[in-house]
Amino acid sequence: MKGCDVSIEHVSKSFGNFHALDDATIKIAKGEFFSLLGPSGCGKTTLLRIIAGFETPDEGIVTFDGQNIIGIDANKRQSNTVFQNYALFPHLSVYENVAFPLRIRKAPAGEIDRKVRDYLHLVQLDAHLGKKPNQLSGGQKQRVAIARALINEPSVLLLDEPLSALDAKLRSNLLVELDAIHDQIGITFIYVTHDQSEALSVSDRIAVMNQGKVLQIGTPFEIYESPATEFVAKFIGETNLFDARVASCAPHGNGEFMVDLDVPELGRRIKVTDYDETQTGQQVSFTVRPEKIRITLEEPASNGRELNVFRGVVEEPVYSGFQSKFYVKLENGTVLKVFKQHQNYLEDGPEIAWKDEVFVSWSANDGYIVEVINQ
Repeated sequence: MKGCDVSIEHVSKSFGNFHALDDATIKIAKGEFFSLLGPSGCGKTTLLRIIAGFETPDEGIVTFDGQNIIGIDANKRQSNTVFQNYALFPHLSVYENVAFPLRIRKAPAGEIDRKVRDYLHLVQLDAHLGKKPNQLSGGQKQRVAIARALINEPSVLLLDEPLSALDAKLRSNLLVELDAIHDQIGITFIYVTHDQSEALSVSDRIAVMNQGKVLQIGTPFEIYESPATEFVAKFIGETNLFDARVASCAPHGNGEFMVDLDVPELGRRIKVTDYDETQTGQQVSFTVRPEKIRITLEEPASNGRELNVFRGVVEEPVYSGFQSKFYVKLENGTVLKVFKQHQNYLEDGPEIAWKDEVFVSWSANDGYIVEVINQ
């Protein structure tokens, strides 16, 4: 495996009275595609700049393969950075932009030519090496920036929201290409983004950040299916999130517990399955993802499952091609979001329309207790 292990240990950074990072600790494995994900101002770019050497932490250290790199100049670290705004030299050709780091090192002409052509081939720009940046599309400019960052063969590639300036379709295509490049060269990628879909689609693991803190680290599956806090549940995808009180908790087999929750917003108890034994009376928050909820015109049969079933009226149907989103107003006035995938044409049952009376249901296995509010 190429690249190196990156360890961020108790890193804090303030700018005046603003605490950009608060005791951030993350371990990134050699060759991982690791994403720092969070809203604007959460500290992710500050952390990337500290790893790159453009900022110095107030506290904590960053190590590459166990060596503390704090205090080492940015150009002497085993990392290179790809910026959001490309940072290309407008007066140089694509070839010369990519060759620039090697010319600074005074590499032999033959090595420069071979490597420039190899890396332009890697990013599929062989036919554009004589063009200037103003003759390229946004996606092509970003590919040049990636090739230039890789040509010095760093152990760590840092990517600071590299696709945010591109339109949605181009961003999606270049993201796939970026993942393929990572697979080919195998070094450690650290990718900063505020876009949850980007992080979920390409990352081996993700650190979700907010207000300078690292809230959860895990695989995309873990982050989405088992959010550690209310913020993570709301930030990653869409969800239905409610406060509740534990009414009872009983062993359910296989290390699971069947938990009865009193949910004021839903007007009654519901059942969830959990792996922790919660205590009666505890205040918790729980989530159920919209795609986990089934919407039907007829009342569903439980078929032996622990099923939560509610009546409601469709307040707003939103058709999106591959799925429909329904806002369903329950009998007590609470609105649930429900997603229905369109899998097979004309095999989805009767069409559900605005103001239809419907049943919404989900299995106890699909409700998830996000966090205990009090012990």
